[in-house]
Amino acid sequence: MKKVDILELKETILENNDADADLLREQLKKQKTFYLNVMSSPGSGKTSVLLKTLEGLKNNYRVGVMEADIDSDVDALKIADAGFPSIQLHTGGMCHLDADMSRQGLRKIGVNIPEDTETETEKSETTEHLDAVILENVGNLVCPAEFDTGAVRNVVILSVPEGDDKPAKYPLIFQKCEVVLVNKIDTLPVFDFDFERLKKDIYALNPNAVILPLSAITGEGVENWCEWLAAEIDKWNK
Repeated sequence: MKKVDILELKETILENNDADADLLREQLKKQKTFYLNVMSSPGSGKTSVLLKTLEGLKNNYRVGVMEADIDSDVDALKIADAGFPSIQLHTGGMCHLDADMSRQGLRKIGVNIPEDTETETEKSETTEHLDAVILENVGNLVCPAEFDTGAVRNVVILSVPEGDDKPAKYPLIFQKCEVVLVNKIDTLPVFDFDFERLKKDIYALNPNAVILPLSAITGEGVENWCEWLAAEIDKWNK
């Protein structure tokens, strides 16, 4: 029987993307723009957490938001209506963003990343410098974790109603993040949620993870999260 060559496309694609992500971080460092990738499953409260975050940062930083979805512009409109720079990224059916998709969105929202082929119509009308850009990645606990977006830091939001077993079921996304935001802690009395088990499982995967409980509804814990994020922005942009 003849042998055939096998090309592992996923491995090649990921290697190419990792190199491009490193390049994007170099470009962002030169522009002094911090880039945050926020991941979670649908319904975890990403947009609500983002709105609280933007309110907490607005007096000291200019922050833009890129909303990534397969379709619709619902979340981007919520951010824009609240008075913050926002654009919608449609992924064309893909369940993740990679580094080059991020770069395209960053240019559109106003980050000055040079491109020889850029046209006047592709340039954003945003003229003010953005200290930070937050990506609300596609709602999914699997695909977004596999692709480096070029972000400086990665955050996962897990909501109490989803259950405390998600790190065991979806380990990669918890291994990739620097912070786990446990949202909807105001619902803890209603759900059988073991916070100690959650922490144990996360630390087994990622000993350096920062775990921050909060509620986007009551505002509890949001200040601690904003303080962590502000320190990271300052560190990157100095």
